[in-house]
Amino acid sequence: MYKNLKTGFWVLLLVLVLSTSIAFAKKPKYTEVEVVDGGSLKGTVQFKGQVPPPVSVNLKNEKNSEFCMENTPNSRGEHLIQHVEIKDGNLKDAVVFIQNIEKGKPRSKETLAIRFENCQAFPKVAVIRKPPKNITRNLVTLENFDAGVLHNPKGFSIRGDTRKIFFKKWLLNKGARTDVTKSLKFVKKERDSHFYIECEQHLWMTVSSKIVWNPYHDISKGDGSFEIDQIPPGHYKVVVWHPYIGEKTTEIDISSGGDTQLELTLP
Repeated sequence: MYKNLKTGFWVLLLVLVLSTSIAFAKKPKYTEVEVVDGGSLKGTVQFKGQVPPPVSVNLKNEKNSEFCMENTPNSRGEHLIQHVEIKDGNLKDAVVFIQNIEKGKPRSKETLAIRFENCQAFPKVAVIRKPPKNITRNLVTLENFDAGVLHNPKGFSIRGDTRKIFFKKWLLNKGARTDVTKSLKFVKKERDSHFYIECEQHLWMTVSSKIVWNPYHDISKGDGSFEIDQIPPGHYKVVVWHPYIGEKTTEIDISSGGDTQLELTLP
């Protein structure tokens, strides 16, 4: 009987260990493969409803006021920031991405180059990703284009009322440049979704980014258009997101070698 109890104990322990290992196993990472006869997704993002008014910044009360007023178009001391840009009912700077793809085309090697120029930050909306283990540079860079003006960008993720700071940098003068790729290795899928970069000297200088986990994404152009290619055939969830409006999810089917049209609407 003692032998049976002992055997039962070890069997139970093994079950618990296996269960714990499964429970804490890492989610599968995205795998790059050759996509044969992939499909494409094209469409536009439209805006329905009342356009939010621009945010007003009184440059006279801010740091480097003389420089900023001189270099901000039509400021006259007041800088109007239109976070939601719409033309003919079409929404610019909406991030469209496919959520549930675990393998597919290679990721882009293009650098996201953020510019602090004329007391503004460009681009206004972007996408970023967690760097692979062997990549420490050239995914995201920050550069100061303003002579005689200090910019000190801070990067952090937002989730509800919680902020997680990833970096604080100093760009002392025109030409100062820093690479923040390595700082982004601490991004976590279960925690981080919206990434924000702002200049602590000039708080209206901001870049809002969506954290993505595969290369299937695009940002809508001035006419609201977007396009995503080389999509493996299958059934997917497509999310449209705008940092100042919100997001919506829809489901689609991508056929082999086909072009799928999708019209999206926010809010």
